[in-house]
Amino acid sequence: MAPMGIRLSPLGVGVFCLLAVGVLYHLYAGVITNRLAALSKLLLLIRSVLRPQLFSVLSLRLCRQRRKVDLRELLAVSVEAAVLGGREVKKVREENSLKEKSKGKTKEGANELLTMGDLQSHRKMYNLLKNTFPEVTVNSEEHDNMVDKAATWSRDIPADILDKIERGKDVPSESVTVWIDPLDATQEYTENLVKYVTTMVCVAVDGKPVIGVIHQPFTGFTAWAIVGQGSNMGPRSSYTVSPPSVIVSRSHSGKVKNYIHDAFGNSTTITEAGGAGYKVLSLLEMPARETASVDQADAYVHITFIKKWDICAGAALLTALGGHMTTLKGEDIDYSGDPLNKGGLVASVGVDHKALLERLPNWDLLKH
Repeated sequence: MAPMGIRLSPLGVGVFCLLAVGVLYHLYAGVITNRLAALSKLLLLIRSVLRPQLFSVLSLRLCRQRRKVDLRELLAVSVEAAVLGGREVKKVREENSLKEKSKGKTKEGANELLTMGDLQSHRKMYNLLKNTFPEVTVNSEEHDNMVDKAATWSRDIPADILDKIERGKDVPSESVTVWIDPLDATQEYTENLVKYVTTMVCVAVDGKPVIGVIHQPFTGFTAWAIVGQGSNMGPRSSYTVSPPSVIVSRSHSGKVKNYIHDAFGNSTTITEAGGAGYKVLSLLEMPARETASVDQADAYVHITFIKKWDICAGAALLTALGGHMTTLKGEDIDYSGDPLNKGGLVASVGVDHKALLERLPNWDLLKH
């Protein structure tokens, strides 16, 4: 007879297995849940780290793409800034609300005046340029803490600029220094000698003047140029150098008159005028409708210290037209860094600039 065996019921086996799975689930469910939670947190951490990095990379790429500025656009904004500033200058003068005060004295002892025309023009010009090109360095003669985020470029490029200047001439933004003079010839402005008054913008690239804008608020005329590309101005058809007619600053004409006579003789015609921008325009061919408002000269000489926002725009215009603006020693002026030019200046176009320099007597600006 065969030995007795244990016969297992399939139903019982099934119930046993279910019970075992249940026990194992209760034993390990907490561990699995904790691990899943930890894994989930790790994934969230990785995502939170990667997303800012990815955003930073994309931002860096966009910044690199935007860190070049188009010279034609920069010229158009510069023209618009000079015109908007000029409107403020004219408005303040016509309303006789100058509220002038002294900022101090020049090295020669002349008062440096500040008016509401200077300040209001600065606000328009500086904020427009800085809002449009935030990565570019902008230096102004005036200083003010008022920030106007509403000052935006109209995106309008004047027809003559579209006609003469190509787009796509980009330069690195870090190489650009903008110099603005919100009101050149403030002394004359307070005396209501408004023909000398200009607003100016200059763009220097690696210290070299490239864009120049000189706007006359009281006639509405704007002269502009980009070196190597074009200008709405030109030199006159003829100049005289034996002797030349020389334009100088009316604020300290005594010393410079003697200096000019020593250089070119007592028969030299000397014109006293206000504003460096105006003096540069006197060397150029003005449009027929504007000729009555500007004197004519063959050279511009300045024998004292002068700020770069006064002269940079004129330097760019003259350079674009084949002319020169140098120190009295014939050195090029670096339009970056320190705003003070300590070398005086000689400006000309259409004449032998070197020959003019050779006739100038030695002059130590530090002693005068």
